[in-house]
Amino acid sequence: MSAGRPRGFLPSWKPQAKTEALLAQVERVLLEYVSYLPLTCRQIFYRLVGAHRYDKTEQAYDRLCEALNKARRAHLIPFEHIRDDDAPLPEMLDVEDEAEVVGNLRWNARHFRLDRQAYNVPRPFVAVLCEAKGMVPQLERIARPFSVPVLGSGGFDSTTFKHGLAERAAEMERPLEVLHIGDHDPSGVHVFSNLAEDVGAFAEAMGADVLFSRLAVIPAQILAWNLPTAPRKATDRRRFQGVGDDPEATVQAEAVPPDVMAALLRGALADRVSPAVGAAAAKDEAALRARLTTILAGILPESLGDGPQP
Repeated sequence: MSAGRPRGFLPSWKPQAKTEALLAQVERVLLEYVSYLPLTCRQIFYRLVGAHRYDKTEQAYDRLCEALNKARRAHLIPFEHIRDDDAPLPEMLDVEDEAEVVGNLRWNARHFRLDRQAYNVPRPFVAVLCEAKGMVPQLERIARPFSVPVLGSGGFDSTTFKHGLAERAAEMERPLEVLHIGDHDPSGVHVFSNLAEDVGAFAEAMGADVLFSRLAVIPAQILAWNLPTAPRKATDRRRFQGVGDDPEATVQAEAVPPDVMAALLRGALADRVSPAVGAAAAKDEAALRARLTTILAGILPESLGDGPQP
């Protein structure tokens, strides 16, 4: 075991007074945004900066991360309230027995959802691409009612991804619009333009139509929402417009408050997949659920019960 680094749970950890005060502020942030959990460490940091006068430095951010790490291990903050993972957890791939098969069929018949975007043809198929992977669960809750997928993108996407996205658009035989959420800094701006140009070139060669729309973060939003800024990295000298009169100012996507980001995304999706489309799909969905549930009740053995539900 490495000296000085926590491993496993820390039931006996007693934070110092300064750290205890910081965790009390964190608790208020988590309570404020309880409807948007889990939050990323960066989102908590920016809310502390904006609402609790926390130092806006990388050293302060590192101190926060260390406090959150220990607080979770000490059972002071639930693990599921903070999202900091990049690797997916393993899932059960197969069923255990016949009862589970039957239970899954019954559950799916009662709860399946019809694809809202299938009802939206010939309008473009919409997808969301977010540079901050930790924000994906929050965005998925907003996008799910519209049947819009949310993808996590870390920095510069691979050539395989960009080629595959264009290929998928060609298979759809309808336009594809990607709503992009990324940092307003030289890297983030370049990532967006690189995606739009490279995927666009692949798509054109395949006879597909792909449009990239920058949803956030843009300078107008930074000024309107009074988002905290930071200077650009000294090593990144690519062309960049900054914010307002400050050509060096940058802002991360995680600086946008979760409720503001949710409202922004919900409004953008409602403009593209209208309530009327959702209502038509919901009406057909209810009728089909009732029909399938009745059919399955007549052919599946009652003795197996409902089985484990997904």
